[in-house]
Amino acid sequence: MSQQQPNGFEHLSWLQRIGYGAGDLAQNLIYQTICTYLLFFYTDVYLLGGDASKSAALAGTMFLIVRLIDMLWSPFVGIFVDQRNPRWGKYRSYLITGGIPLTIIAILCFYDGFAPSLIYAYITYVSLSLLYTLVNIPYGALNSSLTRDNDEVTILTSVRIIMANIGGLAVMAGIPLVVALFAGKSLPVDMALYMGLGSLPALLFLPAMPLIKRLWGKRRLFYVSISVAIAGTVALYVISSVGRVDDLIGLVYVAQFVKSSGLVIASAYMWVLIPEVITYAEYTTGRRVAGIVNALTGMFLKLGMLLGGVIPGWVLAWTSYQTAGEASMLPNDSHAWFMTMLIFALAGMALMAFCFFQSKERVVMDVDATKQVKTSDLWREFSSNRPLRIVCYFFATILTLVPIGNAAGTYFMNGLHLQQPLAQEGIRWLVCVIPAALLVLAMIIISKYELTDKQVEQMNRDLSARQ
Repeated sequence: MSQQQPNGFEHLSWLQRIGYGAGDLAQNLIYQTICTYLLFFYTDVYLLGGDASKSAALAGTMFLIVRLIDMLWSPFVGIFVDQRNPRWGKYRSYLITGGIPLTIIAILCFYDGFAPSLIYAYITYVSLSLLYTLVNIPYGALNSSLTRDNDEVTILTSVRIIMANIGGLAVMAGIPLVVALFAGKSLPVDMALYMGLGSLPALLFLPAMPLIKRLWGKRRLFYVSISVAIAGTVALYVISSVGRVDDLIGLVYVAQFVKSSGLVIASAYMWVLIPEVITYAEYTTGRRVAGIVNALTGMFLKLGMLLGGVIPGWVLAWTSYQTAGEASMLPNDSHAWFMTMLIFALAGMALMAFCFFQSKERVVMDVDATKQVKTSDLWREFSSNRPLRIVCYFFATILTLVPIGNAAGTYFMNGLHLQQPLAQEGIRWLVCVIPAALLVLAMIIISKYELTDKQVEQMNRDLSARQ
């Protein structure tokens, strides 16, 4: 079934591992910026609806509609990818053919040359979401096409997630600082540190993830990490309720670090499960439909991002959020935001090109299997592959809480005490209460996942022996 190096068990070089991970870093520089800061741009800078509260409601509704479209778009991308064999690579081709227009549209999302226009916001955001899916689904499938070795997949995924979190750190901490520099304002160091702590734990703990997995096993790894994240969210709520955030900033940093430490481990390791369910699908059906599996997980990922996108905007609107104005730690200079996005997007495109040149596909469907892929395979695979269903539900839950916490963090650190009590409580719910409830749900879901490491290793050996 493989077109190159049939056994697929070769170890990759570190340059290849880092090259593959650069693709996730690149996508985070672009899409993480959109997910974390576009709502703030609409409510406090662009003023999409004329005032902050109305802008939040309009943006929330737009995120709902656009991500619903994107969720429906994902399966068609998966089918499209699995049915074709572009000459630059079945999966890696889209890093270039989709990555270039994605970069351009991302920059245009923050373009300041027009008066606030809801139509322009819809056009740019719809285009960006569809293009991101066209890049992200084949990129996810590329993981399982590089090797069959289970330990190598764990290492490769660890490197990928570390690189992704380097991108997340650059976005979360870097965007406030770069915007302030372009605007000629004082640097919002407290906000940058708080936002950066959302990704920093990944750089500390994820290098040890393969060892942790071997010592604890998958299930305990998820239980411990999710419990730690819940403890951090509870601490953030208590701290912000008893005093001003800027007066208790040290405790806020500690709580954010604890929350993020648990969350990054749980959300990082879930990506290791995708190659496992792809292997399970191939073992039970005889076809390695990586695009379909990534399309299905992508649909549920988008379902989570749909909810994670609409909830912050609507909660801010319902609680009558108002911009902090001159007291805002983040500048409202629209040109500064455009120049910042320009830099981050171009850096992302360069990294996607690096990923393209370093990713050599080894395990992909042959031409005959490719021709047999049908749209009905989506439902067939979802209904017959129980491990895949569990992974999909877990993705939806985690990807609901992550964008909620990230987007709300901007408001949490931007003069929370200046808001009316109802708006303050709404922001606390976005940062703490809703994520904690979703973490409990995620723990229940992952407890149902049944594939063990030994089972996956045996399936890979059997599949290799069949070839």
